[in-house]
Amino acid sequence: MIPELHRMKAQRIETSMEKLSDADYEAVIEGSMLAGSHWLNFACHRMELTGHSADVMHAEFLTGAQRVELLLRAPDLLNAMDQIEAYRAGFVRGDLPAGEQVAAHCRKLLEDIRRVALAAAPLRAQS
Repeated sequence: MIPELHRMKAQRIETSMEKLSDADYEAVIEGSMLAGSHWLNFACHRMELTGHSADVMHAEFLTGAQRVELLLRAPDLLNAMDQIEAYRAGFVRGDLPAGEQVAAHCRKLLEDIRRVALAAAPLRAQS
């Protein structure tokens, strides 16, 4: 998928999430994961880390080399994605307490992901 389509999808999901309160924490966490995945792909394509035909479904599915490169170039993005993914099992699929606080935190993590993704660019050879 081309980067701009990922951007459009992420923004549409974020717009839908504005209708949710943090009490809807399952949907907020899941929406953060979905929108974040689109921002991750947007960034990976813009950094030329992955091709347009090689979308990443989850950050944990990046190859070892891709994770290292992303950690070096955009550590905040990868760390935020990993945090959101870690919350999903206990709060979306499980019944851990404090879901509203985690939802608020996921919204902040998604803001960080978006900020880094929008700044993503390919490496340029130095002369």
